[in-house]
Amino acid sequence: MTDSSDADCEMLKRLRDAPELFAAIAERRDESELAKQQRLRTQWPDDLLRAALTLAELRERAASKFTRADRMWFDRTGLEQATPEPVARWKANRFAAQGTSEPVWDLCSGIGGDVLALAEHLSVVSFDTSPVQNLRAVWNAEVYGVAERVTTRTMDVTTLDDIPGSVHCDPDRRAGASGRARRLEDYVPPLDWLQVLTERVRGGAIKVGPASNFGGKFPDAEIELISLEGECKEATIWFGDLCQPGQYRATVLPAGQTVIGHPLENLASRSGLKTYLYDPDPAVVRAGLVERIAEDMGLCRLDEAEEYLTGDTLVDSPFVSPFRVVTELPKRPRDLRDWFRKSDFGQLEIKCRHVPVRAEELRSQLPLPGNRPGVLFVARVAGKTTMIAAERPPATQS
Repeated sequence: MTDSSDADCEMLKRLRDAPELFAAIAERRDESELAKQQRLRTQWPDDLLRAALTLAELRERAASKFTRADRMWFDRTGLEQATPEPVARWKANRFAAQGTSEPVWDLCSGIGGDVLALAEHLSVVSFDTSPVQNLRAVWNAEVYGVAERVTTRTMDVTTLDDIPGSVHCDPDRRAGASGRARRLEDYVPPLDWLQVLTERVRGGAIKVGPASNFGGKFPDAEIELISLEGECKEATIWFGDLCQPGQYRATVLPAGQTVIGHPLENLASRSGLKTYLYDPDPAVVRAGLVERIAEDMGLCRLDEAEEYLTGDTLVDSPFVSPFRVVTELPKRPRDLRDWFRKSDFGQLEIKCRHVPVRAEELRSQLPLPGNRPGVLFVARVAGKTTMIAAERPPATQS
């Protein structure tokens, strides 16, 4: 976590009392960074200016996560770990659907990304070990107009004796010296405490990394994988009265579509390549629900070791991205070059899941004489590595 000293809190307060400094930073957007610093140093103390420039930079970066980022309060780690606004709101809707008036306890809240969404519906008691993070969370709640529903407490959540109501927990994944932790055992609080939490509390959610080793760690929970704009953002461990026990869920945002099942419940047909190839959303893949959506959509799987699907009908679904197959190609470099030399592709996207490919090196070897965008898949079909030239259907091209 960030330094929680009184000095950090004092610096935040100085920044808040200097809105004209941020206005001055925003002036002359074409000005170089060096020229900007030289101009501003004549008016502002160096320590305040450095802190303001850092916050201004973080606010720009945060625009992809928060709609009111230009007024919010961040540090680097807090921004990196903060839940994007659409994801937080999706989760908050499930808490709100309980219809309870009890507050939600948000543990390890950081700068308050989840607090803001929860407080749109419910009262929230927000916990963090850092007073400066709690200060950021309160001020961010003011930006979103929900501060009257937020109470902060500075303490180690592992010392809590009683946790009434529902809980949201976002354990620290960057507490160690080695960077981002992937093993839940390395989170703070660690796996064993999180497992006990699911038994102590009536219901709630634990946010973990989508690439973490959550499989089998919470057998009575529901595991939801959430993607946003095609990127899997988090795995949410739903437990108690907020879950469907033992199920996996894939949710695709901003479409707001969700599918639930178990990885072992479905078995789709296998087939060679048909008219269309489909690339499942990463939330579907990580949730192990490729077979489920394939059966639902009448699609076939290309190979046991590939998540790519295929079919003769164009399917419109947020769970898959469609591609029209142009041709299958042998893996031989000369045959590939000959085919692309005669094609009308001018730009080429290269996709692969399980076959190792140096995409940039392969692209540089292929002539692209045309002006249309194309896609080259490197995938296994019936156990054999195959090159598949394809294009996005007109309605899906960006």
